[in-house]
Amino acid sequence: MPDIKEKLKDLVETVMIPEVEDYLEDLYKLLETNSQTQDDKEAIDEMESFLVELQNVLAVIEEDKTPDSEYQRIYDYIKQNLDEHEHGHNIEQED
Repeated sequence: MPDIKEKLKDLVETVMIPEVEDYLEDLYKLLETNSQTQDDKEAIDEMESFLVELQNVLAVIEEDKTPDSEYQRIYDYIKQNLDEHEHGHNIEQED
């Protein structure tokens, strides 16, 4: 079974970063067409900051100076948010 560092690294690299980059790309397209709202501008700032945070998580994993319990906490937090987002998305589709 992969250790928590590998699970977290995989989650960040294969799920989180691509999703954030895709969302940012969509927001940048709104900027290009000058059809963004103030909320879109704020979302860009938030997503750019979040992308940096995700890259920092990868850097911390590479340094390997953090206890596994902290990696587990971060992994659980991300998974919980993904599950909540997925659940919320499913509810929207049912409406």
